[in-house]
Amino acid sequence: MQKFLIVTADDFGLHESVNQAVETAARQGILTAASLMVAAPAAEDAIRRARDLPGLRVGLHVVLADGRATLAPDLIPGLAGRDGQLNGRMFLNGVRYFASRRLRRQLAAEIRAQFAAFACTGLTLDHVNVHKHFHLHPTLFDLLLGIGREYGVEAVRVPDEPLWFAARSGKWPALANAALLAPWLLRMRRRLRAEAVLHNDRIFGVAASGAMVEAELLAILARLPPGVTEIYLHPATESGSAIARTMSGYRHADELGALLSPRVRAAIGAAGAICGGYADVPRNRELHAA
Repeated sequence: MQKFLIVTADDFGLHESVNQAVETAARQGILTAASLMVAAPAAEDAIRRARDLPGLRVGLHVVLADGRATLAPDLIPGLAGRDGQLNGRMFLNGVRYFASRRLRRQLAAEIRAQFAAFACTGLTLDHVNVHKHFHLHPTLFDLLLGIGREYGVEAVRVPDEPLWFAARSGKWPALANAALLAPWLLRMRRRLRAEAVLHNDRIFGVAASGAMVEAELLAILARLPPGVTEIYLHPATESGSAIARTMSGYRHADELGALLSPRVRAAIGAAGAICGGYADVPRNRELHAA
């Protein structure tokens, strides 16, 4: 079975230094895809750069927590504050979304607005994923999939990371979290398969979010299995709180260095992986792990 590797930069549009890193890594490094935040402060700059990078596959990074909403606050008062910001209280909000039909209508409106904003860019939609993997919430996932199909979504990220990756660095909370999420991941895969929506077999980047440096990439590539693997990072030319207040510990510049590393490029070659975006994945089922 063939190995197919997607290397994605999340938070495209968050900051101009993120956009610069994406452009550099796409031109000179191993980056094959980026996920765009359509309402982020530097989104217009990201869109302009993406148009000049025809080989970069660009998807939608839907933001429903800890970021800026697309709709005006008075249209989604249950989701955003008066400043238009969506808070990061994901557990509490998840409970509220289960319980309130009014909030679900607002969620649907915001998700649809983000898809519409992406469509207005003129970029080809390669994939969709959600900031902080909030689409693990079944209510959000069902809305995302239903609305996404209206906009031609053909690929969705499944945030299922192999346990060995968290265990190798002693990230036991990540291991416990993965065990708790297993039923939702199974449900997600079943829905995507039933609707013939492409998805990855596994992902890397959850346990080491903000620290996907060269050593992490080399460890992944040394054990790269057959099937479709996505590695996601948060590269930028600056690091930490210079990008966002909630990212004070992120090693953005080191992640950019990993994407430009000759050792990492050589490891991809040694692994025998084909690289690209979701649009480049062969649509035969022999490629995908069982």
